[in-house]
Amino acid sequence: MVGRGILPTALMAALTTVAACGFWAASDGRAEEPAGGSERADPRSVAALRAAEKATGKAGSARITSTSVMGDLLAMKTDGALGWAGAATGRLRLTYTGGQLAATMRKLNSAAMEARLLPDAYYAKVGDEFAAQIHGKHWIRYDYDDLASLPGGSGTYLREQLANTAPIPPVKLLLASRDVHRVGVEEVRGERTTHYSGTVDVADLDDADALKAQLEQAGVTTETVDVWVDGDDLLVKKVEKGELATGSMSSTAYYSDYGVRVSAQEPSAGDTADFQELMKSQGATS
Repeated sequence: MVGRGILPTALMAALTTVAACGFWAASDGRAEEPAGGSERADPRSVAALRAAEKATGKAGSARITSTSVMGDLLAMKTDGALGWAGAATGRLRLTYTGGQLAATMRKLNSAAMEARLLPDAYYAKVGDEFAAQIHGKHWIRYDYDDLASLPGGSGTYLREQLANTAPIPPVKLLLASRDVHRVGVEEVRGERTTHYSGTVDVADLDDADALKAQLEQAGVTTETVDVWVDGDDLLVKKVEKGELATGSMSSTAYYSDYGVRVSAQEPSAGDTADFQELMKSQGATS
């Protein structure tokens, strides 16, 4: 048996690692800009990014591979496919490669997990050691509506993020940058792309955007965003970097096979535990 205090941490880890994948969603799906923001930036770059936002959003699905680091808390890699034509759908393989959360998950034989995103809930598959702590269930169900009740506003951010999987938030962040510019033409994994870069001041983000509150809570004041866009105006690569209160943050993701068919099935109810009920049993809800 593991210590009682580890379980609530692990339950949250199985959820919040999705945030580290870089699937950052704006609160209302619109590209908010600060006053005096993009109009001071290179107008041709702004036009190109708007075209990328539109084309990537219309594509409906893609494969993704990513690596992420969040200070000394977490390092991980992700691969899978996401769909956003209609309700969010996806299947991902998450692997913890370092940090405090990785150590916790290794104790529970869950350093690698399968994740499924369905229209109403996110599911995470855990290892046998973890399952032994939650009545033998190998899947944890995180209902999107239940997430809003998490303290500190983090649940609202996670709910929005999980329900909006299109990889356009990095583009939206660049549109909020005062210095967005075209770096040049570069090759990414054999594809000819155009590289755009900019620095985002978190204070410039819309106050209604849950991402702004999340970044401020983590101690992030500025973030550098780079994207690479192909000849069809589709996002091919993105890199985000910033400083957290706990150290450096970085996320790199590659996108390919736009339009790929994505499906995810709900796991067996008999092998699924509910996140909210598990947290209540641990006395860890607000």
